[in-house]
Amino acid sequence: MSENAAGLALDAIGAIVEKKILKDKIRIFRAGEPVFNPDTGQYEPGPPLTVYEGPGAVFPASGPSMVLHLAGQPYVNDTPSRYRLLTPLSAPVASREDQVAVLKSEDESATGRTWRVLDLGETSTLLIVRTTWVDQNTQTTGAAK
Repeated sequence: MSENAAGLALDAIGAIVEKKILKDKIRIFRAGEPVFNPDTGQYEPGPPLTVYEGPGAVFPASGPSMVLHLAGQPYVNDTPSRYRLLTPLSAPVASREDQVAVLKSEDESATGRTWRVLDLGETSTLLIVRTTWVDQNTQTTGAAK
Protein backbone atom coordinates (compact mmCIF):
# COMPACT_ATOMS: atom_id res chain seq x y z
CA MET A 1 0.00 0.00 0.00
CA SER A 2 1.38 3.41 -0.95
CA GLU A 3 1.41 6.18 1.62
CA ASN A 4 2.59 9.80 1.52
CA ALA A 5 4.41 11.60 4.31
CA ALA A 6 1.17 12.38 6.15
CA GLY A 7 0.24 8.70 6.24
CA LEU A 8 -2.68 8.85 3.82
CA ALA A 9 -3.35 5.51 2.21
CA LEU A 10 -3.53 6.46 -1.47
CA ASP A 11 -4.85 3.03 -2.39
CA ALA A 12 -7.86 3.63 -0.11
CA ILE A 13 -8.46 7.09 -1.58
CA GLY A 14 -8.18 5.63 -5.09
CA ALA A 15 -10.82 3.01 -4.25
CA ILE A 16 -13.20 5.73 -3.02
CA VAL A 17 -12.63 7.84 -6.14
CA GLU A 18 -13.19 4.83 -8.38
CA LYS A 19 -16.47 4.01 -6.62
CA LYS A 20 -17.86 7.56 -6.29
CA ILE A 21 -16.48 9.39 -9.36
CA LEU A 22 -15.58 6.86 -12.07
CA LYS A 23 -19.23 5.99 -12.67
CA ASP A 24 -19.38 6.16 -16.46
CA LYS A 25 -18.59 3.21 -18.69
CA ILE A 26 -15.94 4.20 -21.22
CA ARG A 27 -13.99 2.51 -23.99
CA ILE A 28 -10.50 3.41 -25.19
CA PHE A 29 -9.81 2.09 -28.67
CA ARG A 30 -7.40 2.56 -31.55
CA ALA A 31 -7.34 1.88 -35.26
CA GLY A 32 -6.80 -1.75 -36.11
CA GLU A 33 -4.17 -3.03 -38.48
CA PRO A 34 -4.92 -2.19 -42.13
CA VAL A 35 -6.61 -4.98 -44.07
CA PHE A 36 -6.04 -5.56 -47.78
CA ASN A 37 -9.25 -5.47 -49.83
CA PRO A 38 -8.68 -7.59 -52.97
CA ASP A 39 -11.74 -6.04 -54.67
CA THR A 40 -10.29 -2.53 -54.59
CA GLY A 41 -6.59 -3.41 -54.38
CA GLN A 42 -6.33 -1.00 -51.44
CA TYR A 43 -5.58 -1.32 -47.75
CA GLU A 44 -8.52 -0.28 -45.60
CA PRO A 45 -8.73 0.38 -41.88
CA GLY A 46 -9.21 -2.81 -39.92
CA PRO A 47 -11.67 -3.16 -37.08
CA PRO A 48 -10.85 -0.99 -34.05
CA LEU A 49 -8.83 -2.56 -31.26
CA THR A 50 -10.27 -2.06 -27.76
CA VAL A 51 -7.52 -1.07 -25.33
CA TYR A 52 -9.74 -0.64 -22.27
CA GLU A 53 -13.42 -0.87 -21.41
CA GLY A 54 -14.61 -0.12 -17.92
CA PRO A 55 -15.22 2.63 -15.39
CA GLY A 56 -14.05 6.15 -16.11
CA ALA A 57 -15.05 9.81 -16.15
CA VAL A 58 -14.63 12.62 -18.64
CA PHE A 59 -14.86 16.26 -17.59
CA PRO A 60 -14.02 19.64 -19.10
CA ALA A 61 -10.56 20.89 -18.25
CA SER A 62 -10.46 24.53 -17.35
CA GLY A 63 -7.45 26.38 -18.54
CA PRO A 64 -6.24 28.31 -21.49
CA SER A 65 -5.82 26.88 -24.94
CA MET A 66 -2.32 26.93 -26.35
CA VAL A 67 -1.33 30.26 -27.85
CA LEU A 68 1.16 29.63 -30.61
CA HIS A 69 0.87 30.86 -34.13
CA LEU A 70 3.03 29.66 -37.00
CA ALA A 71 2.90 31.65 -40.23
CA GLY A 72 -0.38 33.22 -39.17
CA GLN A 73 -2.06 29.87 -38.45
CA PRO A 74 -3.21 28.59 -35.05
CA TYR A 75 -1.29 25.72 -33.53
CA VAL A 76 -2.60 22.54 -35.16
CA ASN A 77 -3.32 20.71 -31.87
CA ASP A 78 -4.99 23.68 -30.19
CA THR A 79 -8.52 22.90 -29.10
CA PRO A 80 -11.33 24.68 -27.31
CA SER A 81 -12.73 21.22 -26.43
CA ARG A 82 -10.05 20.04 -24.03
CA TYR A 83 -11.20 17.50 -21.46
CA ARG A 84 -9.63 15.17 -18.91
CA LEU A 85 -10.26 11.45 -18.87
CA LEU A 86 -9.98 9.70 -15.50
CA THR A 87 -9.46 5.94 -15.38
CA PRO A 88 -8.39 3.53 -12.64
CA LEU A 89 -4.66 3.00 -12.25
CA SER A 90 -5.27 -0.61 -13.33
CA ALA A 91 -6.38 0.59 -16.79
CA PRO A 92 -3.71 0.62 -19.50
CA VAL A 93 -2.12 3.93 -20.48
CA ALA A 94 -3.77 5.37 -23.59
CA SER A 95 -1.57 6.34 -26.54
CA ARG A 96 -1.66 9.54 -28.54
CA GLU A 97 -4.46 9.41 -31.15
CA ASP A 98 -6.38 6.62 -29.38
CA GLN A 99 -10.11 7.32 -29.23
CA VAL A 100 -12.33 7.44 -26.16
CA ALA A 101 -16.08 6.83 -26.19
CA VAL A 102 -18.59 7.14 -23.37
CA LEU A 103 -20.70 3.99 -23.58
CA LYS A 104 -22.99 4.73 -20.64
CA SER A 105 -23.37 7.72 -18.37
CA GLU A 106 -25.87 9.16 -15.91
CA ASP A 107 -25.71 12.23 -18.16
CA GLU A 108 -27.49 11.02 -21.28
CA SER A 109 -25.91 13.80 -23.36
CA ALA A 110 -22.46 12.31 -22.66
CA THR A 111 -23.36 8.83 -23.87
CA GLY A 112 -22.03 8.31 -27.38
CA ARG A 113 -19.62 11.24 -27.38
CA THR A 114 -16.05 10.60 -28.47
CA TRP A 115 -12.67 12.19 -27.87
CA ARG A 116 -9.16 11.70 -29.21
CA VAL A 117 -6.25 11.25 -26.84
CA LEU A 118 -3.84 14.20 -27.05
CA ASP A 119 -0.94 12.59 -25.23
CA LEU A 120 0.02 9.69 -22.97
CA GLY A 121 -1.68 9.57 -19.59
CA GLU A 122 -0.03 11.76 -16.98
CA THR A 123 2.28 10.22 -14.44
CA SER A 124 3.13 11.33 -10.94
CA THR A 125 4.66 10.01 -7.76
CA LEU A 126 1.32 10.81 -6.10
CA LEU A 127 -1.26 8.84 -8.07
CA ILE A 128 -4.86 8.13 -7.17
CA VAL A 129 -6.35 7.69 -10.66
CA ARG A 130 -4.89 8.03 -14.15
CA THR A 131 -5.46 11.37 -15.91
CA THR A 132 -5.31 11.65 -19.71
CA TRP A 133 -5.85 14.82 -21.76
CA VAL A 134 -8.39 14.38 -24.56
CA ASP A 135 -9.98 16.56 -27.26
CA GLN A 136 -13.68 16.16 -28.01
CA ASN A 137 -14.41 15.17 -31.58
CA THR A 138 -16.68 17.60 -33.41
CA GLN A 139 -20.26 16.46 -33.16
CA THR A 140 -23.80 17.78 -33.49
CA THR A 141 -26.82 17.14 -31.31
CA GLY A 142 -29.19 16.76 -34.24
CA ALA A 143 -31.42 19.51 -32.80
CA ALA A 144 -30.63 22.07 -35.51
CA LYS A 145 -30.56 21.17 -39.17
